Amino acid sequence: MLLVNLKISRVQLLARKRQTIIAMLGVTFGIAMFILMISFMKGVNQFLHEVMLSSTPDIHIYNDFKADQSSSITARFYQQDSHKLVIVHHLRPKQINLGLKNAPGIIADLKKDPNITIISPLVSAPLFFDYGSVQVGASVDGVNILEENRLFHLKDKMKSGQLENLLNTQNGIILGDMLASKLNVVPGDLVTLNAPSGTQGRFRVIGTFKFGIGAIDAAKCYVNLSSLQQLLSKNRDYITDIRIKLADNSQAKVLAPILERKYGYKSDDWETTNASMIASDTIRDVLTFVVSFTLLMVAGFGIYNIMNMVITNKMKDIAILKAQGFSGKDIVQIFLSQSLTIGVFGTTAGLILGYLLSYLVSRVPFPGGDIFSLKYFPVLFEPKYYFFGALFGMLTTLLAGVTPAIKASKIDPVAILRGNQ
Repeated sequence: MLLVNLKISRVQLLARKRQTIIAMLGVTFGIAMFILMISFMKGVNQFLHEVMLSSTPDIHIYNDFKADQSSSITARFYQQDSHKLVIVHHLRPKQINLGLKNAPGIIADLKKDPNITIISPLVSAPLFFDYGSVQVGASVDGVNILEENRLFHLKDKMKSGQLENLLNTQNGIILGDMLASKLNVVPGDLVTLNAPSGTQGRFRVIGTFKFGIGAIDAAKCYVNLSSLQQLLSKNRDYITDIRIKLADNSQAKVLAPILERKYGYKSDDWETTNASMIASDTIRDVLTFVVSFTLLMVAGFGIYNIMNMVITNKMKDIAILKAQGFSGKDIVQIFLSQSLTIGVFGTTAGLILGYLLSYLVSRVPFPGGDIFSLKYFPVLFEPKYYFFGALFGMLTTLLAGVTPAIKASKIDPVAILRGNQ
């Protein structure tokens, strides 16, 4: 009997080709847009996530000083006499040491933690470039370039020159490519760095890098740790920051407060540092699923309306089938199989079209290639998205066909043939 029901279903589908094709196209475009949107948005999120992690350590330890001038020695001295009102005008700011106390001891202690895989100590200072008529401020990091490379994969981001040359050059410097362009320098040129204290140093450009983030590429550079310590007139133990890479970066949010309490210095985890970007990722994900769900629901309602129209137009045919001995179960099978047929062909075509559209988008040149290290629009091809698209497409068409099929099974053939319905 099942084969007979399927044959009747096929005949009815072919008898109304236009309606069948429209219903299939609804499912096809719904699935295709779902695949395209989720692949593209997930690709964008993955790219931004990689950019974020490529420039942010899992944990950053530093001296978070505050210019607090609410108290003074004079006020504390006279505080013993409660009958006197002490007002101090024009407080003179005190000199603040940004270095971490006992930095070598902190680093040695961090190396004992099995959760920590990379430790990169550095000296960070805002310095002033003086190159001919061009004068530019920049953030200079004095680092152990090998540890910094392990942390951020700097070798992959080099636009010119060799990273290892920094080790062989006494006063070498690696510039962000946008900063180098602003200074109009190329590898081999000499630039002058001015410290806030008034000391100067001549550095030779040995290469340029590109993170793909304008704020970094236009205002950041690397020198050897000892070179910057010497320029700032500091000893070899002077360290302002410690960057940490964990074996599992999901533990950063738990470990950062522990390190902050232990050493007494500010410890930021990568999630806190990039909270706004993570929130943007979540918003994009929610928006993608909402729009995709809406598209599939619209396709499902289209199928529901078509199936309702078919049943309304086939009232007498259904009555004749039931009069000939077809049960309500058989009627459900006939109309439900029509809905599933539309779903299978529509979903299959939608998956193929979604893949083709996603591939075409992935080959479109990205217009912001000068800022981001990106040649084409980011698209993520994940099999699970195609599986979810197929599953949701089939469920949508199945549910869209259930109600009309049950409605058809409950038709009273006697009433229909008498013309009462």
